[in-house]
Amino acid sequence: MKLKSIAGIALAAGMLFSCAEETKEKTKIDPYEPQFIEVAENGKMEIKVEEFGDVDILRYEIPGFDNLTLEQKKLVYYLTQAGLAGRDIMWDQNYRHNLTIRKALENIYVNYEGDKTTDDWNAFVEYLKMIWVSNGIHHHNSNDKLEPGFSAEYLKSLLEATDTKLTGEAFDVIFNDKDMKKVNKKAGVDNVLVSAVNFYGPDITSKDVEEFYATAYKGPEGRPIEAGLNSKLVREDGKLVEKVWKSGGMYGEAIDKIIYWLEKAKGVAENEKQANTLGLLIEYYKTGSLDTWDKYCISWVTSTGGDIDWINGFIEVYNDPKGYRGSYETIVQVKDVDMSKKMQVLSDNAQWFEDNSPLVESHKKKDVVGISYKSINVAGEAGDASPKTPIGVNLPNNNWIRQQHGSKSVSLANIINSYNQNGGSGRLKEFVHDEEELQLELKYGKLADKLHTSLHEVIGHASGQINPGIGQPKETLKNYASTMEEGRADLVGLYYLMDPKLKELGLVEDTEGVGKAAYDGYIRNGLMTQLIRLKLGDDVEEDHMVNRQWVSAWVFEKGAKDNVIEKVTRDGKTYYNINDYAKLRELFGQLLRETQRIKSEGDFEAAKALVEGYGIKVDQKIHAEVLKRNEQFKANPNGGFANPYLVPETDDTGEITNIKVMQPAAFDNQMLFYAKNFGFLTPQ
Repeated sequence: MKLKSIAGIALAAGMLFSCAEETKEKTKIDPYEPQFIEVAENGKMEIKVEEFGDVDILRYEIPGFDNLTLEQKKLVYYLTQAGLAGRDIMWDQNYRHNLTIRKALENIYVNYEGDKTTDDWNAFVEYLKMIWVSNGIHHHNSNDKLEPGFSAEYLKSLLEATDTKLTGEAFDVIFNDKDMKKVNKKAGVDNVLVSAVNFYGPDITSKDVEEFYATAYKGPEGRPIEAGLNSKLVREDGKLVEKVWKSGGMYGEAIDKIIYWLEKAKGVAENEKQANTLGLLIEYYKTGSLDTWDKYCISWVTSTGGDIDWINGFIEVYNDPKGYRGSYETIVQVKDVDMSKKMQVLSDNAQWFEDNSPLVESHKKKDVVGISYKSINVAGEAGDASPKTPIGVNLPNNNWIRQQHGSKSVSLANIINSYNQNGGSGRLKEFVHDEEELQLELKYGKLADKLHTSLHEVIGHASGQINPGIGQPKETLKNYASTMEEGRADLVGLYYLMDPKLKELGLVEDTEGVGKAAYDGYIRNGLMTQLIRLKLGDDVEEDHMVNRQWVSAWVFEKGAKDNVIEKVTRDGKTYYNINDYAKLRELFGQLLRETQRIKSEGDFEAAKALVEGYGIKVDQKIHAEVLKRNEQFKANPNGGFANPYLVPETDDTGEITNIKVMQPAAFDNQMLFYAKNFGFLTPQ
């Protein structure tokens, strides 16, 4: 049906929405007008939107949304609009020419009226879709520059046919060998200079960054700010200066729109604490003050009332080779009440896990503070969280805030559910060693994954402490800080997945079965199946993939004498079989103790040896085999998501009377809609 226009809401005032039945009557569908699918009466919908390249684009539902009050629905809507308002920021952060390239290619896509049956056109379409899913011209996992399957001459013909301009370096970089890596954290190179990410001026070196932050403001004693989190470091008149991301500063046009929607959200907050927290976020965006950001983070992490929550800001530093600058990211969350109650038990027993961990005593926290765990359903994502999304998040990242005020951990239940519904068990059957491993995974795999994610986020990231006088990991461990932290949290989860305490807490009925499934899946993925995401010959570079490999490879090597994990070759195929789960748990504990020591003492050389020695290089024979064995399966190794549309209905006065959840019909349609309605930054 035709829904009422959203009169009175500035950004959305002119948007029209259509259903599939109406579009059939039109002679030409407006590519910028959202199109929806019809959801069956039983609520069932097709999860997959489409597939291209190495990506499946999926949909997700928002369970519980219809049960929210109108004010809560408005809060969710305003927060999602705020998130989308900053979408262009992530594109520009990823690479300085991304917005220019995207605008040109989208114009071609919409306006080209030539032959669309050729291989060149199909290659162009796939290239654009891969750019959309990666938020730029570098692959979202490998960080490699995407390769166009068409020539420069063909692109020139498309530009001419559509009266589109794309010239100079922005055109050339699509085809040449410049800026090949978005983020390059390899040893032996100047990581800043060789990374294409747009956090630094093109002439800034790693030495420049280190020298600048050696003397930069770091905040009050014992409460360091996340220096460099919300700025670009450039050289002006021979001096290094930060271009701060704030209203009136860099990205100010988009940030002003974010503020507009956050003000609306503040007006319908569920409680005073929530409203005050939003007020601090608004102040941060207005001033760019990282001291205010810390105040906001404290208020946010201690604001646990209500059913709606959010992540919004410049947050994760994985895309910065030096670990300073945060990528723009938003996730709007609706509490999954039932599952959150079940998993709260981990938070309530956090001190037990810390006390009984294999860490050196001086590295353990004496008082684990305020770990808040929720299973949530995503209502909308943007920036670094979209289209590629995490399945679990633990924030804030500032260590002193975590130690003194606690952290929030969330598991993205509806995202996990969509992943689980996509594909089938074929790939699993191909890579498991035997029937026992298969049955363990089928019976316990989903629970094992959920528990590992929970332990990783709730216990793992909150565990351990840095020795007095030792700097933050981004200063001490540098380019290895992120993968070391993710590996450390993984190891906490792995160590406890075989612990009888989980059964005592009522989280599992069969500790051994769940633990075995978890260990099988982790080793299988870390040593083999995650390689389907890489092109043959590539190194492992994405921080989470790196950590899964160095954890798996280390325990495989250290357990070789006792044959803890056996490499099996059968019918020309490779498998990894765990012979001794108890000893493997001991090895996970040993590695956990060492990774915490490295973090606590700031031992850069040990971190380098661990990551470079076990996490980066790939056995090319195994990789080729894995890719060959995977060719038979339809489900792609990488997943992205198209967001549901939240569509307000209004009365004759323009007041919102309800907000409907509508599912997207097509990925390209959503990307074009976003570009038109949330394209607030002008390409440079």
